[in-house]
Amino acid sequence: MPTRVMDMTTNSRRTVLTGLGVICPIGAGPAAFWQALRAGVPGVHTITSLNPFALPSKMAGEVRDFSAKSLIERSYRRTLNAMARTVEFGVIGCQQAMQDAGLTKGIVPPERIGVEFASVMGATELDDLGPASKTSLRSDGSGPDMATWGSIGLNEIPPLWMLKYLPNMPACHASIIYDIQGPSNTQIPGDTAGAVALGEALRIIRRGAADVMLVGGSEAKVHPLSLSRFNLFAQFSKRNHDPEGAIRPFDRDRDGTAPGEGVAAFTLEDLDHARSRNAKIYGEVMSVASGVDRGLTGRGLARVIRNALGAADIQPRDIDHVNVHGLGTINGDAFEARGIAEVFGKSVDVFAPLSRFGNLGAGSALLELACSVLALQHGQLPGTLNHENPDPACPVAVHTGPPRPVAKPYAVKLSYTELGQCAAVVIRKWTE
Repeated sequence: MPTRVMDMTTNSRRTVLTGLGVICPIGAGPAAFWQALRAGVPGVHTITSLNPFALPSKMAGEVRDFSAKSLIERSYRRTLNAMARTVEFGVIGCQQAMQDAGLTKGIVPPERIGVEFASVMGATELDDLGPASKTSLRSDGSGPDMATWGSIGLNEIPPLWMLKYLPNMPACHASIIYDIQGPSNTQIPGDTAGAVALGEALRIIRRGAADVMLVGGSEAKVHPLSLSRFNLFAQFSKRNHDPEGAIRPFDRDRDGTAPGEGVAAFTLEDLDHARSRNAKIYGEVMSVASGVDRGLTGRGLARVIRNALGAADIQPRDIDHVNVHGLGTINGDAFEARGIAEVFGKSVDVFAPLSRFGNLGAGSALLELACSVLALQHGQLPGTLNHENPDPACPVAVHTGPPRPVAKPYAVKLSYTELGQCAAVVIRKWTE
């Protein structure tokens, strides 16, 4: 089956990152997040928010001591009963990005600011559907009786049930809080969703449809239903005796990944608009390309990388490092490495931050991108954790050990899904 590549951005209006909100297992806020990255703090541990005894994989990247009520704007607290955990993360991440950018409601004309958010359907809290399901069971235990479900069970479901879990709710709530009336959309293609959202926001600004775009991605996989499903169908690590070392990107001894939770959100802004208000700038977004490698051969991913480099008008030799998805799965890492090797060989360092905090799904791409944005800003690239024995099936040069100086101004961020969807983002270290 031939590979198919599509959807490239082109250069026109310069677009920069002016705000960052982050909540994840190793820290909240840009400063704390960067310090944890630089220090190599691990965030994957044995699960504590529920009893993982029956699960084959008992570890995850948890955000502990998270209180949406203490973080969300006081005037908006009453809506928390209509937010699942993944929505809470998303809304508060957007709030932090706006605050970090120095943007408040009304600073930007409402029709000139938009939102692009990466999310998927949230897992239902057991208390929301459990009583209704139990009420509808047949007396002989053979399953639910649909007539009873319709006449009695449905009445026991909370009226706001669906609104708590829909993928578009983070964008909806952010739009209400900040009176955002510009372009608004939610992207749902799994682990690539954040990169796709960033690409759409980039195009919106470049074609002049907005001056500021709020871009975020969140997910909360540490949930009984999600953990049960993923333990059945995903390749999770069974290294329960060593959860901090469980995710081993491109390592010969890798045996799977682990779930995570949290959010990363950026404000993306037209450069002239950012300069007009003396905004601080984290970095510049040069290009986003996406496509499909249906056979997971690596050739489609390589073509997406080349398209992103071409749209940014740079060469492979200009790249400081490639920020990979690096799930730690056997086939996934080999696929990603083949695509990288076809473009870069071993001439560019590979940085795999996911082993620090787990796989955030729709929140992964932007959280992983934040690692490179901060690395370029601070001039240091942290090392990859848990890569000890290079796998010949993964012909890439993985950067490990202490942080090294950033040597070149560009970085590439890669994302992919098990279905072959893939995306590449090119960012540049900010210099006037």
